[in-house]
Amino acid sequence: MKPKVIRISTVPLSLHLLLQGQLKMLAETYEVLAVSSSGEELHKVAEREGVRTCAIPMERHIAPLKDLIALIRLIILFRKEKPQIVHSLTPKAGLLAMMAARICRVPIRIHTFTGLVFPSTTGWKQQLLIATDKLTCACATYLNPEGKGVRRDLERFHITSRALHLIGNGNINGIDLAYFDRTPEVMRQAEIYRRNPCFTFCFVGRLVRDKGINELVSAFVRLQQEFTNCRLCLVGDFEAELDPVTPETAEHIHKHPAIKFMGWQEDIRPFLAAADAFVFPSYREGFPNVILQAGAMGLPCIVTNINGCNEIIENGKNGIIIPPHDSEYLYRTMCGFLSSPRLVEQLASAARPQIVQKYDRRTLWEALRKVYQEQISNLTK
Repeated sequence: MKPKVIRISTVPLSLHLLLQGQLKMLAETYEVLAVSSSGEELHKVAEREGVRTCAIPMERHIAPLKDLIALIRLIILFRKEKPQIVHSLTPKAGLLAMMAARICRVPIRIHTFTGLVFPSTTGWKQQLLIATDKLTCACATYLNPEGKGVRRDLERFHITSRALHLIGNGNINGIDLAYFDRTPEVMRQAEIYRRNPCFTFCFVGRLVRDKGINELVSAFVRLQQEFTNCRLCLVGDFEAELDPVTPETAEHIHKHPAIKFMGWQEDIRPFLAAADAFVFPSYREGFPNVILQAGAMGLPCIVTNINGCNEIIENGKNGIIIPPHDSEYLYRTMCGFLSSPRLVEQLASAARPQIVQKYDRRTLWEALRKVYQEQISNLTK
């Protein structure tokens, strides 16, 4: 009988996008159950990965009553399934799953920390977030920060005194190098978006304040007045309820003739292949997959000096690192890309080799499999 593993995230989109292929790989050795809130993406996970799924409603924001109900449901589920491993990612799922797993005496309780919220907040909200992360750590048996920057923040804020284990070179899932490549089919699709050739900056992600969208749009609008032969492609959706952009930014996105709003896309490769540079001015991250994906597609990146981004990008080698919250610096850097084609070409030439060397998902999967095997072996010692 295969050992049972439960992988859990707050929303199904995280399982669908962040763990693509990984659950199918784990299912070769383990009986895998994927848990999250309900949604179409959870059904896609079941079909694509060939694993069982279970929907348990969880809220991303603070909701005491709903959180308590979710905790009880997880306890019932864990007692029924009797897993050897519960492995969580995302903050709310981590807190609830680690608490429930400890109550149920699940022997191996792993939590992966991705982008931390508390370093960029203050006051009572920061203290609450720190307290919940401390509780998550106290209930877990194995702690996995997604990158070196996340590990530094956990140590700096004294979230736990226990060991923090990086898996591979960081990131949750690595990168599928065969998929994220400029294949003939991808380039054919990209030509649709390159019919009017001009220098294209691309952003992929949630169109929210926290991703630096206000600064990006402000910098681009100013840039386009000086360099008319450029455009900005935005791939992703707004989140008006959680973290809205300013009304001025939203208006520019919808009305500016050189800003192409593409909405959420299942396949981002044609948009990356059609671009000349990738821009990601986020305020905080854990270890952003999209930077790996853009790099694998051969794009030079402009990123902020934050966790994850400054681990993937080496300033002046495969991209440029700028300060967060700085529209002026972003504007000048984008100007530099338009003024210096040789710089862009030089950065682009190093982009894919850097990703191939350090973030092949097969290498990370093998490292994760080894962690699971070691943890199970330790139970019998």
